[in-house]
Order: sequence, then structure tokens, then C-alpha cells
Amino acid sequence: MKVLEGKRILVTGPTGQVGFPVAASLARHNEVLGLARFARDGDRERLEAAGIHCVRGDLASGSLDAVPGDLDYVLHFAVAKSPRADFDADLAANAEGVGLLMAHCREATAFLHCSTTGVYEPAGHRRLREDDPLGDNHRVMMPTYSIAKIAAEAVARFAARQWNLPTTIARLNVPYGDNGGWPAFHLEMILAGQPVPIHPERPCLYNPIHEDDIVAQIPALLAAADVPARIVNWAGAETVGIEEWCDYLGALTGQTASFVETDRTISSVAVDTTRMEELVGPTQVTWKDGLRRMVAARHPARLRDAED
Repeated sequence: MKVLEGKRILVTGPTGQVGFPVAASLARHNEVLGLARFARDGDRERLEAAGIHCVRGDLASGSLDAVPGDLDYVLHFAVAKSPRADFDADLAANAEGVGLLMAHCREATAFLHCSTTGVYEPAGHRRLREDDPLGDNHRVMMPTYSIAKIAAEAVARFAARQWNLPTTIARLNVPYGDNGGWPAFHLEMILAGQPVPIHPERPCLYNPIHEDDIVAQIPALLAAADVPARIVNWAGAETVGIEEWCDYLGALTGQTASFVETDRTISSVAVDTTRMEELVGPTQVTWKDGLRRMVAARHPARLRDAED
């Protein structure tokens, strides 16, 4: 697998679940700048301890004066999800923000825009391909999320052509790892004895991807960047249901996972990874190994042997 070395890389959303492990890993061999508002106590110190240079800015307002122009790569992981479903605010941060960022960084060698498989129209258990219809997939849980992400993709596609900036739009599906993720939320619920909500259209299938695979595939995704922008599903090679991974988390911690059916949660979003594997190869971390490592990192005292 190709490795980036000696590059100047801007990572947006470096304090987030996905952005932090990506930025921290790249900072070992590159100059990494982390762009954020740094509104929470301790965020700046955590990034600096990982060797990341902190750059204060705001995508929604276009406050990017502190971002240098001589960048090799831009990795855009920032996302806004306002607590009161403010569409104006979330469209400004997510859609307008990516346009302002790409305009500012238009001299970069390549741009990686992290999108989501939450942009697809729900299709039951069918594996979704990159050319499948788009829809308001996540509204039941995050009212602005899918629409803002679709809008952001459209702006990224325009900006790639407008400034001839090679771009990859990678649609991420259930990222997880030591730094958190949806399975980590489920782990906390299981340990607390709370039932995990699942959609009635069972099984609820996804393609979870471990943060190690996300980090490993960054160089190839950047190498695949093109004009017009290249769109690719970014997901684990294995398709697994929430019920199955929660049962395994229960076995790993000596708990019994319980479930409650509700239409107030997301139904299956399983994806076809053919294009991804052609471009960057398959993921390497199996879902069981990844979950075991997640439990070991987050609750080491609760980890016990489980039958595979």
C-alpha cells in the first residue's frame, strides 16, 4: 500500500471521530495542518500532542485566511449537524463550505471530499452502487444530514471542474474504531443494559469500515482523484447486520444484547464495493477483529473471549 511522506496536507474536521486518526497517522511522516474552530477545551492540545499543526478557521463563514495556499493535498472530513435541524446553517457549513474551501485550496494536487452512503435512496437489502438514485436517507435520525451531504457533493463536483482540481468524493459507510463510531455507541448501550434500536426491515445491513483501513486507503483515494470528480463507495468488504455485531459485542463483554424495533432509526444501507476495490483494493480489517480491538481500547476491563 502506498504511503504519503514529506507532503503538506490540510485535514478539516481533525477533532472528529474519523478526522483525528487520519490526521494523527499522517502527521508521523508529513506536515499536517488541522483546520477547525477549536471551540471545545482540550481539542487543540490533543492535536498538538499528535504532531498536528492547528489552524483556526470556519467553513460556514469562509474564514480561511489562516490556511496556506501551498498545499499538496486536502482531506475534507468536517461536517456540521446542527442540534435543531437548521438547514440554512448546515447547508452553509457543508455545501457552501466545501466550495469556499476548494476555491481557497485550488492549487492543491488533489482533494478528497468525505461524503456518506447516507446520500442514497433507501433500497432495502440491495447493495447500492455509485450510480444508484440519491435520497433523504438519514432524515429520521439527522434531518439535515443527507440533503446537506448531497448538496456538498454537487458543490464539490462543480468546484473540481471550475478550478481543474482533481477530486475524489468518497461515500463512507459506518466508520468505527478505537476513536468511536456507531458500533461504539451500541457497545455503550449494551454495557448499560439498554436495548439497541433497529429498523423493522431486518436484518439491518451495513459495511462497517475500520479506521485503520480508512487511513491506509487515503493515498490511493488521492491518487484516483480526477476531473470531473470521481465518486466511490468507501466501505468495508464484509456486509454485516447491526444485530450480528451487537450480539458479538455482547459476547465480547459477557453481556446479552437486546433490541427494540422502531421506524425511528435508519434502515439498511449496504453497498457495492466493486469500484472501490478496483481503485484502492479491499479493506483488510475484519469486522470481528475490528470490534474486538475497539472493545480492548475503550473498555479493556470488560473484554473476554468470544467464540468466532
